[in-house]
Amino acid sequence: MSEVEATPPKLGSLRAGLLRRLTIVLALLMLVSGVSAYWNGRTAADTAYDRTLLASARAIAAGLVASDGQLRANVPYVALDTFAYDSAGRIYYQVLDIRGRLVSGYENLPEPPPGTPRTDDYPALARFYDGEYEGQGVRLVSLLQPVTEPGHNGMAEIRVAETQGARERMARDLLIGTLWRIGSLALAALLLVWLAISVALRPLGKLSEAVEQRQPDDLRPLPPLGVQRELMPLVASLDHFTERLRGQFERQARFIADASHELRTPLAALKARIELGLREQQPQRWRQTLEEAQEHTDRLIHLANQLLSLARIESGAQTIAEGGAQRLDLSELAREVGLAMAALAHQRGISLALEAEGPVWVEGESTLLSELISNLLDNALAHTPRGGNVVLRVLADAVLEVEDDGPGIPPAERKNVFTRFYRVQHQRHGAGIGLAIVGEVSRVHRASIELDQGALGGLRVRVRFPAGESAPRSQ
Repeated sequence: MSEVEATPPKLGSLRAGLLRRLTIVLALLMLVSGVSAYWNGRTAADTAYDRTLLASARAIAAGLVASDGQLRANVPYVALDTFAYDSAGRIYYQVLDIRGRLVSGYENLPEPPPGTPRTDDYPALARFYDGEYEGQGVRLVSLLQPVTEPGHNGMAEIRVAETQGARERMARDLLIGTLWRIGSLALAALLLVWLAISVALRPLGKLSEAVEQRQPDDLRPLPPLGVQRELMPLVASLDHFTERLRGQFERQARFIADASHELRTPLAALKARIELGLREQQPQRWRQTLEEAQEHTDRLIHLANQLLSLARIESGAQTIAEGGAQRLDLSELAREVGLAMAALAHQRGISLALEAEGPVWVEGESTLLSELISNLLDNALAHTPRGGNVVLRVLADAVLEVEDDGPGIPPAERKNVFTRFYRVQHQRHGAGIGLAIVGEVSRVHRASIELDQGALGGLRVRVRFPAGESAPRSQ
């Protein structure tokens, strides 16, 4: 079953996303402002209409007359003219004598609830409260008016009630007016923000255009574009990526040129040898030519395999960089590669030994590590004389060693042997790629390499890996 590469989600327009979020914020602000405007408007309406209620109650109180022990109320028209029968509400009144008997007005107006405080906003014995009369909500004022007539002393009470329609209309008008103003400001703000975002994103568009118009082989840094400070990290990252890409292309170009040069010489030699053999008339000379051609072909195949190994390192490095490294037993890998190369060592009359101290766990890529071990052994076998010895060791502290009793490498040249196609002066074998592969694989695995003279008298290569866990993880 093939893996399907995940398609990144489309995030939409940056401009639209900013405007959408700003619209949500402004809508919340409008909601809060609307609620606040309604309550402020209702408070303002209550203050204005409460003052009028009290004025009406005072006008009625001014018309109270006591005679013959009876209280009479002469209600002036002006006391009720402010509210009476308007389009938004209606007013009711009630006059009670000092004994609480109805003198004038409507019956059963709600009395103040117990504990209703006297208002401190006006110099009067008045209390404001809400109630219900004839199935509708009303706002009432209760005003106490002193009565000082012979035989009739005490406090008369005047109650004036008004339906809530006028107050609600005033609060609603204030709310609508506030929302209209806030909405207009919000639309204007969104328009200005849209224009500001468009202007702010122009440098990003210029940057995109500059990248789009570049030729595929143009890997120079981007020219100065006058972008904002926030976009400078993006430009720097693009330049850094371009620099790495140019370096990668240059390394590939050098590799192709070097590989072409290394392949051209043995191919030309092989072709010349075959042409010379074809000119011979004796069958014995033909056989000798074929044997020499086979030897040259084997070297070419070996060289081609090493070149392919170098090419595979980049793929393996990307796998490790993307988190694809595995926990591997370095001893087991060394055993597998050693067994695979035992036949070659026997053919060359060289003793190949493996020394391992049990499982040694490292993080890495198995193919690359096998290439590293294989090239170390191949290099040792190529420079060890017949009857010599090659030892492959895996130490407990994640160290891999390959030691031989060959001629070794002079100290002055050890720093150069990991360069591609570099050959030690007194050695003619190989193309100078084996140790270059070892160096590249070590770099990918963050391993260090040491070259010195071993106990056998030849070269000892020590590769030290970052230590892993000493035991495999439980499944």
